Amino acid sequence: MIVKKRCVAMLLAGGQGSRLYALTQNRAKPAVPYGGKYKIIDFPLSNCIHSGIDTVGVLTQYEPLELNAYIGNGATWDLDVMSGGAYVLPPYMKGKKGEWYSGTASAIYQNIHFVEQYDPEYILVLSGDHIYTMDYEKMIEYHERSHADATIAVMEVPMEEASRFGIMNTDPEMRIVEFEEKPPQPKNNLASMGIYVFNWQKVKDYLIKDAQDPDSSNDFGKNIIPNMLNNGEKMMAYLFQGYWKDVGTIDSLWEANMDLLKEKPELDLHDDSWRIYGRNLIKPPHYIGAEAQVRNSKLGDGCQVMGQVENSILFPSVVVEKGAVVRDSVIMQDTVIKAGARVTRAIIDEEATIGENAQVGGDGKITVIGSELTIAPKAEIKEGEMLYPQAK
Repeated sequence: MIVKKRCVAMLLAGGQGSRLYALTQNRAKPAVPYGGKYKIIDFPLSNCIHSGIDTVGVLTQYEPLELNAYIGNGATWDLDVMSGGAYVLPPYMKGKKGEWYSGTASAIYQNIHFVEQYDPEYILVLSGDHIYTMDYEKMIEYHERSHADATIAVMEVPMEEASRFGIMNTDPEMRIVEFEEKPPQPKNNLASMGIYVFNWQKVKDYLIKDAQDPDSSNDFGKNIIPNMLNNGEKMMAYLFQGYWKDVGTIDSLWEANMDLLKEKPELDLHDDSWRIYGRNLIKPPHYIGAEAQVRNSKLGDGCQVMGQVENSILFPSVVVEKGAVVRDSVIMQDTVIKAGARVTRAIIDEEATIGENAQVGGDGKITVIGSELTIAPKAEIKEGEMLYPQAK
């Protein structure tokens, strides 16, 4: 039986995240931890339920196990409703062979059957690797008022950085007249956020034709959007004003965590009207020892701090022993910083151990220590080094 939905969200969560290097050795990029409590994918999932969208297809591919287990039936985000829910959609066998998602458009095309069972007016296509809060309902209403075939969320970026993004050139009514992918000399600073609303029946035709083109990259940015523009479809830009961060690199992930430590952070995680839900084990309250020093930092449940922590994010159950110093760093769950160790401008993945009197990082490039690694006592890991976890 078809349960008709106004809008179905399709969340692209299969990326390898190669620019996050050691942090995505054994996990998909949307499963990377963030902010002392969350995973990146918590943000679009939470945005969906706040926006009244209760049917989400999560398209996984690279290292899906952790992400699949984390999402479960979607109950954490109130997405376990009888007539909808969160559905993990990996590539699957069709006919005599299986086929990987070859691009973002391919991922949606291979799941046309999933979307069709809800017969939606619109589909909302999202990326699983951005940190932001956004009311998608406002974007959908804008799409309806504009009588658009497609609407693309954009935000203004500094002109000197515009060449790093896909840029939407628009007329005065915000209708898109040209799309330029990372132009060396951009004409404006309206950058695509990788958030799309499409009329389902319209984009379905383009997905089917694109899948039949042997020369296509099967990508929304490279193929679907340019094809729609070339055919004169009405495509609108929706201007988003708020905090948004693409955390696809080590530097941007570190910066997004440090943004939370500002006196007035742009991203308000304490807004009860727009809570970000995450699936976290219940831990005891954190403990700060009598001689410990903690300044401008966020500490997750279960942390034990006997040393010094400054301008850092500590995930649950991190231990900082007496005499240890952690500065300007992101320390993920169940990591132990032994006595006398110093960690500076680093991202330390889960369940790592930094040995006694070891030195990790410095004042320059971000240093990364992979999950479950042990750094020997008195070892020196220089700034900018990248130590990978064991492949699983």
